[in-house]
Amino acid sequence: MTSTALALSLAVAVPAMAEPVKIRIVSKDFGPTNPDDVKHVKRIEDALRAQGTDLDIELVDLPSSGYADKLSVMLLSGDIPDLIYFQGGDAKMVEQGVLEDLTPMIAESKHVKDALWPHNVERLKNYPYLLYVYPVRGPQPVIRKDWLEKTGLKAPETVEDYVTLFKAIKDGDLDGNGKADTYGVTTADNTNELDSIFNQAFGITGSWMKNAAGEWVHARITSQEKDKIAFYASLREQGLYDPEYITTKFDVKEDKFYTGKAGVIFGSSGEVIDIYGGKMRQVHPGTELVLLSPPKGPAGQGLSAVDVSKESRGFAISTTSKHEAEVMKLLDFMASPEGQMMDRLGFEGQEFTKEGDSYKVTDKISTWYARFMVAANWQPPVVWQSQAAQQSLSTIQKYFKPDNSFVWPGDYAADLDATENVYRAWVYKFISGEAKMDQWDQYVAEWEAAGGKRLNEHARTVLDAAK
Repeated sequence: MTSTALALSLAVAVPAMAEPVKIRIVSKDFGPTNPDDVKHVKRIEDALRAQGTDLDIELVDLPSSGYADKLSVMLLSGDIPDLIYFQGGDAKMVEQGVLEDLTPMIAESKHVKDALWPHNVERLKNYPYLLYVYPVRGPQPVIRKDWLEKTGLKAPETVEDYVTLFKAIKDGDLDGNGKADTYGVTTADNTNELDSIFNQAFGITGSWMKNAAGEWVHARITSQEKDKIAFYASLREQGLYDPEYITTKFDVKEDKFYTGKAGVIFGSSGEVIDIYGGKMRQVHPGTELVLLSPPKGPAGQGLSAVDVSKESRGFAISTTSKHEAEVMKLLDFMASPEGQMMDRLGFEGQEFTKEGDSYKVTDKISTWYARFMVAANWQPPVVWQSQAAQQSLSTIQKYFKPDNSFVWPGDYAADLDATENVYRAWVYKFISGEAKMDQWDQYVAEWEAAGGKRLNEHARTVLDAAK
């Protein structure tokens, strides 16, 4: 009896160990099938546990190909993780009350609030549901350094220089396979990447511009847009622009670059450019990439204006989560110096080595990327980005220009979708040669009838009121 009583007293005296809080994360290119992702999550859990936050982080397995559509299907089915990375489709979730307003959580954070870039601050004011702590994403063109040298040309400075470079790539058989099977440039899905460097050159200064009557109209129906599309069509006619761009996804675009089917592609950030460089060296050892500047054109120079109305992608916290505080602790840790060391530098002995206080990166750093964020206030102990990647960030800062776009009320969604579809369909017809540029007025009429006229009218009330 004495033994039994002692055992019972010990059972009462020793509390049961609390279970870790389970949070689920769904994100593109961050899943349970990648061993590095699993290791990354494990060390984050360990670090947070040492700080008193015990998490069990589950990565949802969602393929990167067609990610946005697959995510939408998953969420609409009722399967809503705690932390969700969006690449579109977030507005529908906001309308349904699924995404949290992050403003109070960021304001109370220790690290996240100081990690924001200036454009993050402006976007969160307008749309407080997505957090994407990265430098401005702006597609910029890159080419293999050895290919540029083979052309005998200097890096292009004008629109005409770009045409000359594309011709040299097409005609030069730079891959040495004896065939003229290389396009000067390719893009993925649409012409957005070309727009990033040619918009300003052709005088497209923002989403909304004044017409001859002094009224605000969408830039997509202006004479400047017409001139730009005519230029794209001429590139296709000369065999310089990949005509399969409309069906080319990002992975296919990259493969065309690595295999010599395209001479120039666009990277959306310094990290992406270095990933391209790392993968290129796996196929062609010793190869370096060169960043090309936006060209001077008939109407200007620079990168396309940056939308600050909202984040186009980023992390959201679901209102259905029972562990919002723990999710925010995770994000706050990732914005901290310790979290940034992990998220930005990779693994010791793999992406970097350390001797005392001295760090040295390995070749593997070129294919490592931050899974959560790139804090504006973090100073890395070693510079590892290539010259092209560093230059891309400098170019973005040099040519940064906020757009005059704004967040649309929900009842304009159908008009936005319809006019987008009309625009994309006609752009492809113009570029492919199915339609001639003298049909421009027909396109404009169809765009306005699809909802564009209503969009123009609303934009005038917003932009005129902002004066």
